[in-house]
Amino acid sequence: MYRALANNNKEVSMINKNNLKKNLALYLVTDRGMITGGDLLSAVEMAVKGGVTIVQLREKNASYDEFLARGIELKSMLDRYDIPLIINDNVDICIALDAYGVHLGQSDGNILDARKRLGEDKVIGASARTVEGARLAELQGADYLGIGAVFGTSTKLDASTISPDILGSIASSIHIPVVAIGGVSECNISQLEGKGASGVAVISAILKADDITDKASIIKKLADTIII
Repeated sequence: MYRALANNNKEVSMINKNNLKKNLALYLVTDRGMITGGDLLSAVEMAVKGGVTIVQLREKNASYDEFLARGIELKSMLDRYDIPLIINDNVDICIALDAYGVHLGQSDGNILDARKRLGEDKVIGASARTVEGARLAELQGADYLGIGAVFGTSTKLDASTISPDILGSIASSIHIPVVAIGGVSECNISQLEGKGASGVAVISAILKADDITDKASIIKKLADTIII
């Protein structure tokens, strides 16, 4: 029985990792403050209909119970579309929801500790800004990296900008997928062509749009032309 369970976990892990690169193509990070009309759930659903391939639930100021409640509601909707859910920073919430994985900021968690708690079948993303930081995150067991801010961003006021060329240097120095994040929009996404990104993470360009579905569709088509 235990051997069968172990084999099943291994199969789940392989499914997650084999599909990861495809899932990262258009990565929506939530921010309820960016939504000008409607609620988070309806906004994310409209984005998914436009082509978003993965969603990260980011709730920096919510209590555990609030975070969990929003996660339950969001995961239920995403499961209907077969879209994976990543939890920002909170391993406990990831476990409680049986989410696809967790994303850890540079100062928000330890990759090794998260892997011990989550096991091999969950995806762990991490943030990096340098080649050295990216190599360390990969060594510690991260499955993908978020690299940025590649352009100016209004969601993290303390995030300084790195160039698309630095993104390219980081991508070429590691063996796991990288996602470009920070101010990405249809106006600048072409600057990421040839830089080795497997996807783009978008917040305001989608969530603040008058027509979220249409904007997500436009960005997804552009992302498909630049991702590896």
